[in-house]
Amino acid sequence: MFAENIKYLDYNSTTPIDPRVLEAMLPFLKDNFANSSSSHHFGQRIKEMVKQAREQIADFINAESDELIFTSGATEAINIAIKGVAESYFNKGKHIITLSTEHKAVLDTCNDLERKGFEVTYLSVASNGLIDLEELKLAIRSDTVLVSVMYVNNEIGVIQPIKEIAKLAHETGALFMTDATQAAGKTRIDVNNLGVDLLCFSGHKMYAPKGIGALYIRTKTKLNPQIHGGGHERGLRSGTLNVPGIVALAKACELASEEMDLNQKSISILRDKLEAELLQLPNTSINGVSENRIYNTTNIRFIGQDANILIGRMKNIAVSNGSACSSSVIEASHVLKAIGLNDDDAFASLRFSLGKFNTMEDIDSVIQTIKELNQ
Repeated sequence: MFAENIKYLDYNSTTPIDPRVLEAMLPFLKDNFANSSSSHHFGQRIKEMVKQAREQIADFINAESDELIFTSGATEAINIAIKGVAESYFNKGKHIITLSTEHKAVLDTCNDLERKGFEVTYLSVASNGLIDLEELKLAIRSDTVLVSVMYVNNEIGVIQPIKEIAKLAHETGALFMTDATQAAGKTRIDVNNLGVDLLCFSGHKMYAPKGIGALYIRTKTKLNPQIHGGGHERGLRSGTLNVPGIVALAKACELASEEMDLNQKSISILRDKLEAELLQLPNTSINGVSENRIYNTTNIRFIGQDANILIGRMKNIAVSNGSACSSSVIEASHVLKAIGLNDDDAFASLRFSLGKFNTMEDIDSVIQTIKELNQ
């Protein structure tokens, strides 16, 4: 699967394309290349295939097909959602609530809105990364238009109580959005049971290619369009549809739905062994806690070490020392600092995120390599 015998433990950054997903999308890169907006029979046939894919992806999160629009990924979906809500509901208010541990796509979008006159409350989290629901309840105001909380944190894997957060937001008439990028494909999502108004995810986090994502928009939720030029995707996201990516995402959703329980079981075993073995090393500890956490992620602090140096010395091992979706600027993880770590401890931390193509051989090799580096 991986070139040069790489032991790849950075699945939260991106995943390889599942061969079955690649097989499903290839015809749409070759023979079925028509623009789905074209009026000729060729284009209309592709339009029907996009419709089928949209229905399949919507069903994956228990949504209606007309509640789903396609984007280039979660970052674009987040921008469309947050800015779209802010512009549509400013008559109600200009207050937004989010967490200090959100992905930069949320934080930077909120920072941009602050420069335009909106007020954003960045709630703190406990040392385990979880939101304080009482603090949230006190923060919500009559002019709060949106609460945005990540479903699963990309760095420490903590799972937030999304259903409870949505309920609190709705009690005062605010909308609730969740970035479900690290949850989709790993845990079953039901937008109606959760009560979310907006939800986004990316294909490349669940074995589909980069460049395709989706935004769920609950019926009657209003958004101002952010990308103009043709009225595609209900006028909310203009631009020619990425048909190969859409077909690939549908196939990835199908496979995830069928294999989720099996993947959870097998990946949990690997993650737990890796974590247990590494925590036996001196001067190591886990960032966050083992409860309320997605099964593929562990974030471990190697006290006194420099994570960047460790990564550089692990020639055939791919792990992360933070979010790979930020720029190459070296700075301490804002997530780890938010849960109480100082800069030195944050710089000493490594994120290991596993996926369905990992093997016990991978785990044993990584454990052995890190033990040797810590001697």
